Amino acid sequence: MKKAFETLRIVIITAVLAVAVVFAGSELMKIQVVDGEMYLQMSRSSKTATQTVSAARGQIVDTNGVPLVKNRVSYNVVINRSFFPDSKEAQNEVILKVAKILKADGIMWIDDLPITRERPYAYTLDENDRKVSQIHEKLRLNSYATAENCIDALVKEYDISKNYTNEEKRIIAGVRYQMILADFSSSTDYVFVKDVPIETASKIRELNYQISGAGVVEDAVRVYSSGDIFPHGIGYVGPIYAEEYPALKEAGYLINDTVGKAGIERAMETSLRGKRGEKIITVSSDGEITEEITKEAVPGQTVMLTIDSEFQKKLQNILGEFIGSLADGTLTKQDYDFTACSSGAIVVEDVKTGAIKGVATWPNYDINDLINDYSSVLSADGQPLYNRALDGLYRPGSVMKTVTATAALSEGVITDQTKLTCNLNMRYLDIEVHCTGSHGSINVVTALQKSCNIFFYQVVQQMGLDGLLKYESLYGLGESTGLEIPSAKGYLASPDTFAQLGLEWTVGQVLQAAIGQSEVAVTPLQMCSLAATIANRGVRLRPHLVESLWDYNMTEMLSETEPVEDAVVPCSAEDYDTIIAGMKLAAENTTAAQYYETNEQAKYLSQFSLQALPYPAAIKTGTPQASNEATQNSTVVGFYPADDPEIAFAAVIENGEYSKYLVRKIIEAYYGYESGVEEVSKGIYRSVITNLPESDTSEAALN
Repeated sequence: MKKAFETLRIVIITAVLAVAVVFAGSELMKIQVVDGEMYLQMSRSSKTATQTVSAARGQIVDTNGVPLVKNRVSYNVVINRSFFPDSKEAQNEVILKVAKILKADGIMWIDDLPITRERPYAYTLDENDRKVSQIHEKLRLNSYATAENCIDALVKEYDISKNYTNEEKRIIAGVRYQMILADFSSSTDYVFVKDVPIETASKIRELNYQISGAGVVEDAVRVYSSGDIFPHGIGYVGPIYAEEYPALKEAGYLINDTVGKAGIERAMETSLRGKRGEKIITVSSDGEITEEITKEAVPGQTVMLTIDSEFQKKLQNILGEFIGSLADGTLTKQDYDFTACSSGAIVVEDVKTGAIKGVATWPNYDINDLINDYSSVLSADGQPLYNRALDGLYRPGSVMKTVTATAALSEGVITDQTKLTCNLNMRYLDIEVHCTGSHGSINVVTALQKSCNIFFYQVVQQMGLDGLLKYESLYGLGESTGLEIPSAKGYLASPDTFAQLGLEWTVGQVLQAAIGQSEVAVTPLQMCSLAATIANRGVRLRPHLVESLWDYNMTEMLSETEPVEDAVVPCSAEDYDTIIAGMKLAAENTTAAQYYETNEQAKYLSQFSLQALPYPAAIKTGTPQASNEATQNSTVVGFYPADDPEIAFAAVIENGEYSKYLVRKIIEAYYGYESGVEEVSKGIYRSVITNLPESDTSEAALN
């Protein structure tokens, strides 16, 4: 009995094992054969892709480290080709779903297809426009293809279903065309839209499983926190244009990158750009996304400028307020009308290094306004985009007499003792020329002080044009400045210049060239460099705007700009003493008149007196004719303190006068002096300067 039971148990166990083996074999066959394709696809559903990581663009700061341009985190909606569905139909669904999410949040995605968004389709640009020709080229259509033909071609090429509405078809077609322009591939993500709100970014991320390939990447957006401070010099960034891309692609740029378009943003692009990194993205079969940084992004370098943002702001205000006071009549005499005065420029330079400390142009603008509404800034009164300080070309007028004096002294045409006679009028060949007054027998010091035309007419007669041109070039007039950002070169009065301008050269032009008239055109920057070179007794330093380069977080200085000598004017120290003596006397002449019929006018003008400053200043003014128009500009150059110069400056006022009244305001702003006006007796006022160094508080003088 017991043996029978054991036998039965063995039979049962064997049967169970047999059934189990059969079942396992059946399942294994099912897995390997019947469901093999399904499991193969599941094993393949875990995908990886390499994605670039943007590098933060370097900051731009002033000389004190105050940020002028920085970054904020932004979110871009992108499509990664590696995770995009394989079929065009499925891809179209993803495109449409992303577009609907954005539309629901009131966000317009990138769509540069110049075709209306509704039927009947038409070009939004002239049919001869480059962008229209580009569509024909990209879609391989004839040049006479209509907008309807273009949409039909996109619908056919990308299998856009007829079941979509016309609006949906146009959305998909627009994105598809944008993908062509964006060089969309496994190595280049397609940027659907940039800088979306974090709420929208979160929606895209949450719905990732429904919109395969679509995702959100962090980027950095430029923030111009003080967009109205030095906007012409700071510049801005922008997208890469199609015509730029071939060259930039060779330099390692992607079509979705931004690049410096103007100013320091463009000039220092290589330093600011940084180096992008890489990360590997893995999407598992259950939809889980993991990322691994394989190459860290290196942020760009921070550019420190020579500009002091506080001084720059003061300088812009000084210029704007001064022009306003001319235009509204506050500063005008009854026989002058300066209501047309609305523009000008100021440049201030460190004499010892060539560092530009301030560059003001009026009218001014805000970079943020330019970025948000370019056309309104472009069309604003006074052409605010015109950088008058660096690109404005002006006749310097009597400012040029400092150059003529240098040439005559250095070449031995005159000495500091040479006297020439001015009797108001002078005849040169068959030309009658005049002066602003009858100055009598004077030397070069007095000629500079009183700005005597006839003295310098006689000097250039003896010296000749070639001598004058030699020293104008040595001073950097009509030459490239070497500044980091573009600035105009200008030109000098000569037979060659006249020929280039289609004008006839006459012998009388030699006289006019000696006093900064004729066809000579220089920038305020060049005039400032002229003043700095005189202050340096003939050593011309290259002006520069970049003080140093730092790592992104400004923990380590990487390089520093050293002074560069561009030229040395062969003029003795003694001769420069003579020139500076005349400029110091010219500064004393800038004392606002002490006696006026109205106390209010006396009180107002007394604030411009240079004699109230703790140290002497040196200046030279000019009142050149504005181009060939019957209007005048006003120019002034100089440096301070005259005997141990620290800063040089130049200013130009278009269609105005009294630029010399800017000098004290510039000096006060730079040194932090504070001024007031104190009545001494009826009709007589004096200027009072405060906030001086302790040893100098007693130096402020009466007007």
